[in-house]
Amino acid sequence: MRVRFAPSPTGYLHIGGARTFIFNWLYARRNGGTVVLRIDDTDIERNTQVSEDSIFEGLRWLDLGWDELYRQSERLDLHTKSAWQIFEAGHAYRDFTPMSTDEAAAAGHNWLFNAGMRELSREESDRRAAAGEPFVLRFRVPRGVGREIVVDDLVYGKVVKAADDIEDFALLRSTGVPTYHMASCADDADLRITHILRGQEHLANTYKHVLIFEALGVPVPQTAHLPLLMAPDGAKLSKRKHGPVVSVTTYRDAGFLPHGFVNFVCLLGWNPKNDREKLSRQELVDLFSLDGINRANATINFTDEDPFDPKAVWLNAEHLRDLSAPELARELLPFADKAGFAGVSEERLTPIAPLIRERIRLLSEVATTADFFFAAELPPYDVNELIPQKGDLAMAKVALEKAKEVLAGAEFTHDGLDAALRGGAEQVKLKAGQMFQPVRVAVCGRKVAPPLFETLAVLGRDVSLHRIQKAIELI
Repeated sequence: MRVRFAPSPTGYLHIGGARTFIFNWLYARRNGGTVVLRIDDTDIERNTQVSEDSIFEGLRWLDLGWDELYRQSERLDLHTKSAWQIFEAGHAYRDFTPMSTDEAAAAGHNWLFNAGMRELSREESDRRAAAGEPFVLRFRVPRGVGREIVVDDLVYGKVVKAADDIEDFALLRSTGVPTYHMASCADDADLRITHILRGQEHLANTYKHVLIFEALGVPVPQTAHLPLLMAPDGAKLSKRKHGPVVSVTTYRDAGFLPHGFVNFVCLLGWNPKNDREKLSRQELVDLFSLDGINRANATINFTDEDPFDPKAVWLNAEHLRDLSAPELARELLPFADKAGFAGVSEERLTPIAPLIRERIRLLSEVATTADFFFAAELPPYDVNELIPQKGDLAMAKVALEKAKEVLAGAEFTHDGLDAALRGGAEQVKLKAGQMFQPVRVAVCGRKVAPPLFETLAVLGRDVSLHRIQKAIELI
């Protein structure tokens, strides 16, 4: 089995393109096949280096990899040679008066072929070409013989189109440059592609491609066309209309884990048939089959306020919780660094990671959940936040002063801090919770924070006592 993903570098890696790549990758890995990445970069006017870089950035971030890499622009000789092979076999002809389908539509009729050019003798065709007259090389679609092009698609089943309804499409432009159809099929044939998994919008091209493969005398690859991805408003998800929300790098930059994103994308149009949604990479490989791909289009739910589907965010949080402390620290580091945390490192993040793991859904949220661990001084907060339940500022001050006293000599471990603060609360006749809340706000600058004893242990004695003293002075 050999599959291929063939993006065109005319924009960033679209989430739909990512899904196509992921499904190709899973199908190949499930069946011991080869994944070919082919950059279809022959559209010189629209290709950009920025787009190509973005595609590679997105694919590398997915952390799946590929087995072989090719560039279409380096294979033009093959495409041209294949086109003339079709011509020599009698399946193509020179059209010296080409008319595009757009021009024909403007003329008020559906153009299918140019009878005069199609019936031109080989001798006359050769003479005019030798004289330098420009032409388009067109495929000679079988006509008037009742030919039907049958495609047994692995997702959509048997689909049929009459050859009489297919125009004599171009193989070579008047400039001699191969068309998309010619280049794509020539490459697929040369690279021995056995299965083509691609978006449903390409199904209409398949009939022409079957004709090209047959004319080249090579096996026709099996196809599996994937359902479209739709926006919440029912429109097809597109770069032009929906902007960065459809870009893979938008998910990366927001703090999705590669596998959290891959897991989510797999569920867009595919069902593992086991009522599970969270799946490891190996489970995805083991479970993936084309039988699980739906024909119905899949919708990604997002809003102007929240660009990410809630399921994507939930799955990402679930995968974050599976990471060990060192793994999570490594993933968090670039986001903590971007947030401007002073002195941040994997070593400093490792003990913090378990404390915030249950509190973040995206890696970028480290900026608002772990900021106080790295602050030289806490930003201002409302003094009333220090007030414990059923208490007042006077009670808060008593709790903080006692906490400062007992923490000065406490062992800074979970059990040591627990014993010290509970003992201190008893001495001043407070409930444990009435002791804990003022201390939590004093050292974290907020009521909602990671577990108190672990937080104190990470902050250390000096920082904890300094912040408690600042809170006392605030009162």
